[in-house]
Amino acid sequence: MTGGDWTRAIIHLDLDAFYASVEQLRRPELRGQPVIVGGWSDESGRLQTARGVVSAASYEARRWGVRSAMPLATALRLCPQARVVPVDFGAYRAASTQVFALARTYTPVVEPLSLDEAYLDVTASQRRFGAPRSIAAELRDRILDTTRLHASFGVATAKVVAKVASDLRKPRGLVVVEPGEEAAFLAPLALRTLPGLGPAAERALQGLGVSTLGQLAALPLDVLQRRLGQAAGRMLWERARGDDDSAVSVPGRPKSISREETFAHDLDDDDALNARLQELAADVGRRLRQGGWCARTVTLRMRYSDFTTLTRQLSLPAPTEADLAIAGAARGLLENCWTGSPLRLLGVGVSGLEDASQLDLFARRVDRDTRVDHMLDQLHGRFGHSAPRRGAATTLRDLDFRGDDLRGLGQHSADER
Repeated sequence: MTGGDWTRAIIHLDLDAFYASVEQLRRPELRGQPVIVGGWSDESGRLQTARGVVSAASYEARRWGVRSAMPLATALRLCPQARVVPVDFGAYRAASTQVFALARTYTPVVEPLSLDEAYLDVTASQRRFGAPRSIAAELRDRILDTTRLHASFGVATAKVVAKVASDLRKPRGLVVVEPGEEAAFLAPLALRTLPGLGPAAERALQGLGVSTLGQLAALPLDVLQRRLGQAAGRMLWERARGDDDSAVSVPGRPKSISREETFAHDLDDDDALNARLQELAADVGRRLRQGGWCARTVTLRMRYSDFTTLTRQLSLPAPTEADLAIAGAARGLLENCWTGSPLRLLGVGVSGLEDASQLDLFARRVDRDTRVDHMLDQLHGRFGHSAPRRGAATTLRDLDFRGDDLRGLGQHSADER
């Protein structure tokens, strides 16, 4: 490609310190303060951090060395003055939905990678909205005006180059790699800036005297493949040169939706576990309804204190999007497989997703419950965790499932040590 010939234009959008930024917007007293998002609140509302990890850190906390995936205990030793707030995925999903809706006003070809980043193919958008740089700059300003969130952008002809570019000048960066300049842009960068190049590959390349992407790109391909393997060697060699023709893929219906919780202290209390199941099922149900789906299968995942992990599934008589149906199925599975020993993790998931507009209202009672769910969704979107919730989770008996329906239906287990 010659310089300026945008026959393919890809934008990588990356929201800056997203979870922490959302929390600082919701709580003005946190603005300008080191904020760590992680942990969870127990039944009494007290924040538990003993086993937690950092989900996100504000830039004020990052200056003290706090990073995502770091144990919370370590993070608090590095930055003892940090304010720790529990994760609230509902609030982050709501903000993410706003941002991606703005992105789709420029192109329908949007590939979300997570709640805080996405690829946009704006090749066909140039005629209407102008050059790719202008599109990215305008979208960045609109995101700030609409959501008060900052975002960084990378613009290039390839996804991998755009992703690298978006990370170079955070926060609120905008880096454009002109067509034909991909290899030169990547050449001076360190190996680990390349997506897909992990620590093992980095060590192997350093053994060859390679420390930059330019040096990696200059290696003979066969040398690289002997060291890293055929597929991995070729992939990294091509990416280091900026060669990446992978398309921006618009996602369809997900295969499954799940939510898990690792407890601060192992739980063996039936009422406490029942309450946890209800909350997990409500979060899964809310995500189903946000996507316009219903599910045919409910999955329960539990991990004992010795790390033995079991997974059980139940196929429902008809697809559902109702919290009570999901919670009831999960509760029934728990009753049939839990030994009573303390649990350190509990998870609820659904699969076999279908378009909710085709949902057969097999039970009028479940239909009423679903209407209540939609009302609670609206309250949750407005008030977050302080929104009203249902009472105790319904059991399978309340939903007219028979105990026999649970035995032998799509069950599988795994021991993970």
